[in-house]
Amino acid sequence: MLQRMRDNSQSFLSKIIIGLIIGVFALFGAESIVGGFFNPQNVATVNGEEITEQELNGAIQRLMSNLGSQVSSFDDADLRDIALEQLVENRVLMQTAEDSGLVISGRSIDQQILNSPQFQINGRFDSDYAARTMATQGFNPSGYRAALADQMLITQLATAYSASAFVPQAALERIAALLSQTRDFRFLSVPTGSRTMGEAIAEEDIEAFYENNTDRFMREEQVSVNYVMLRRDQLYDEFEVSEERVRQAYEEARDEASGDEERRAAHILLETGGDRSEEEAVELAGELRARIEDGESFADLAQEYSDDVVSARDGGDIGYSDGSVFPDAVEEALRGLEVEEVSAPVVSEFGVHLVKLTEYDFEEYPSFEERAEEIERELVESEVDEVWFSSLERLANLAFETFDLESVASEMDLPIQESPFFGESGGPDDITGNEQVIEAAFSGEVLYDDLNSDLIELGDERALVLHLDEHRPEAVRPLEEVRDEIAATLRSQRERELAREIGERILSRLESGESIDDLVEEEGLEWREVTDASRNSGQVNPQVAQLAFSIRPPEGDDPVRQGGSLDNGTYVVVELHAVAGGSLDSLPEQQREQLVQVLNDHYGRRGFDALLANRRTAADIERRASDFEFGESGTAPAMPGGAPQL
Repeated sequence: MLQRMRDNSQSFLSKIIIGLIIGVFALFGAESIVGGFFNPQNVATVNGEEITEQELNGAIQRLMSNLGSQVSSFDDADLRDIALEQLVENRVLMQTAEDSGLVISGRSIDQQILNSPQFQINGRFDSDYAARTMATQGFNPSGYRAALADQMLITQLATAYSASAFVPQAALERIAALLSQTRDFRFLSVPTGSRTMGEAIAEEDIEAFYENNTDRFMREEQVSVNYVMLRRDQLYDEFEVSEERVRQAYEEARDEASGDEERRAAHILLETGGDRSEEEAVELAGELRARIEDGESFADLAQEYSDDVVSARDGGDIGYSDGSVFPDAVEEALRGLEVEEVSAPVVSEFGVHLVKLTEYDFEEYPSFEERAEEIERELVESEVDEVWFSSLERLANLAFETFDLESVASEMDLPIQESPFFGESGGPDDITGNEQVIEAAFSGEVLYDDLNSDLIELGDERALVLHLDEHRPEAVRPLEEVRDEIAATLRSQRERELAREIGERILSRLESGESIDDLVEEEGLEWREVTDASRNSGQVNPQVAQLAFSIRPPEGDDPVRQGGSLDNGTYVVVELHAVAGGSLDSLPEQQREQLVQVLNDHYGRRGFDALLANRRTAADIERRASDFEFGESGTAPAMPGGAPQL
């Protein structure tokens, strides 16, 4: 694998790091200066420290982004209330961190930004891309940097509390004993079945259920749409590529590639400047080359003389190049060397080098027969791409310029297709179930203004424009449409009731000491014995296990019984015979470690929440009289971890 000039070289690496840090300073510096000219109105103060309207607006924007589709459940006052409370509590935590003497260095903040994947293109930090990304998240660069510093400081505080959490041994033993407890019991299941199949569901019951539960039978607002669709795969049949064109493309590619070359190099770097001029470095390099020609080891001389101290430890090795990795002067020198040959002194922007070619690999370009099929495919793909993007643009323009699909379909020679009815929850196929299609179909332009939608791209292979066909407002489905559904629901309810009645009768007889043999035989039931069952053993249905472990332990030899319905309607009678207490030592080592970690996290979180509550109560918080009220504790921020949603 090819790699860039190894980050082994301190001189190269330092220049790269300095360049990146300068980029960060350039990114944040101007915004910081400009920000000083503004004096935004305050919405609150926390112990005299101001929270501005601008901060609140940014917090509301980020909150709405995090809520996504759920944002419609909150009105403007709710969003403002929650966002301000989060700002207040974050400010309280910031002040607590500062009072505790916690600090975050500017270098740590810059490094976090530089290493954040959301600001990188092809794995490298890009300041323009970073600024755009920050803007989409409601930040200017200086605001992002400040928010990140606050987040990192609060994270430090939270980590300190988590790391210092202490789990009392008594609590650990008690919880471990409960977790590792085992129980012996038996249970009997009375399932729902076909006990009511001979009974008709009364019409008055169906009508009453319908009248009392109309909200269950609402049909959501629905639309059907007409649409025209472009398909990329249909374009391929329109293109054929001659052998002559394929051969021409092959020859161009072969001439451009001239075979794939890969060279591995080592160097001795003599930096210039300071106490060493370029002439002195060239002279010393010549002397070292002469010593190498006289038999001395290149690797030994690299360790002794090279200013690239990291690569010097590897005998001067700086890795591989395809001809574009190293400085131009070094690449040119390498092209004139045989393997193991050392160049004359080479001058680059980094100093004076002695360059040694240590490995050389040349891959001959494939024959025409080997590449013809691939080249033909690439040429067709290129033609399809050109027509595809041109067609997309044309379809988008026609959709905007016309008021119906007929004109669009005629101009583009595309059939008009019709969708089934669908609501905002989506339809039955991949078209009506697509979020972009749903959003467009229920937009004001389509639903009320009778316009075509904008172009909707469904991935890379399909695109469509739609127009409203029919609109169905929200309505209660008619009784005739839901009659069978109601009858099935009522029958299911009756089956559950009968299962519960039988189970409760069995439980009552057992408690009174009566025999249940006839009832068990009549219903085709049987007891199932379970021994040494743990809470999560998987021996029985989890709901049965939950019921068995909710029963108080028996006193003496008499069992304790309890009944309950499962989610599927089955009624279960559980008879508990014995309880064996567990211990911390009985847990496997891995489970003990997990338990300690979970409890540490729990106690750490409790400590952090208590700190926040105490500091929140003690804080002097003032806000504008025109703002909404917010509560005593508000919404606690999530335990910090990493950069804010920036």
